[in-house]
Amino acid sequence: MSTAANGKPVPGGKNVLVEFEDGIAWVSLNRPEKRNSMNPALAYEMLEVLEALEIDDRAGVLVLTGTGESFSAGMDLKEYFRATDGLPTLERLRIYRTNAMWQWRLLAPYPKPTIAMVNGWCFGGAFTPLISCDLAIAAEEAVFGLSEINWGIIPAGIVTKAVAQVMNQRDCLYYIMTGETFDGKRAKEMGLVNDAVPKDQLRERVRKLARTLLEKNPVVLSAAKQAYKQVRDMTWENAADYLASKMDQTSFLDKDNGRAQGMKQFLDDKSFKPGLGAYKKN
Repeated sequence: MSTAANGKPVPGGKNVLVEFEDGIAWVSLNRPEKRNSMNPALAYEMLEVLEALEIDDRAGVLVLTGTGESFSAGMDLKEYFRATDGLPTLERLRIYRTNAMWQWRLLAPYPKPTIAMVNGWCFGGAFTPLISCDLAIAAEEAVFGLSEINWGIIPAGIVTKAVAQVMNQRDCLYYIMTGETFDGKRAKEMGLVNDAVPKDQLRERVRKLARTLLEKNPVVLSAAKQAYKQVRDMTWENAADYLASKMDQTSFLDKDNGRAQGMKQFLDDKSFKPGLGAYKKN
């Protein structure tokens, strides 16, 4: 870890860079000479970064992006496959487990809101952390590709499962089977990202979105996104029971009592109009 001007430690610093800005933690995969392809060293460092930011008050929203002209070119084939072929089985499994841990086991249910900012190349294994983030904004000029078929392999790890979560069957199979690339505009059309803007507007678009999220009650925001991810595969009956329990849990955990504040401002003070912004936190 490095140290910020205020003396507080900053996680990462080598394969992952972290920059704090008014409640936003900008987290950049940092192997620009390799188009930010992900290797074991990056995986171990990224896991440390996510665990540190989870309890860091400077990080209200986490933005995941890449240094330079790429988001990530995917897995470093040399370091993940050829270099691990001769390793003892348990050591190889540990490397793969760490990669899965940061890319989806920890990132997908992350308690803080997460935004993927796709600034350039996004290929193969990079689809997993992209989709694990709650929201995603891409540069229109970004280049996406599920190119594994061209290497004689399939989109493994958990990539195929990830794309199946956000893209329809025809689009998934088309790009998995052809290996063709597509841009940010097409990614938005298919639901892979929420929005696509010209690259010179990308950071400001993400900053604006992050600030919107920072206005919300953090306990309720975390519960709302967790609830969605849990109930989408449940039956209606199970979802109804889960959401009722989640509502009670949220009220118990929210020490700011946001529900009461919002109701008072709406019903009594007439100072809050839903749909026009968040209620004013005390």
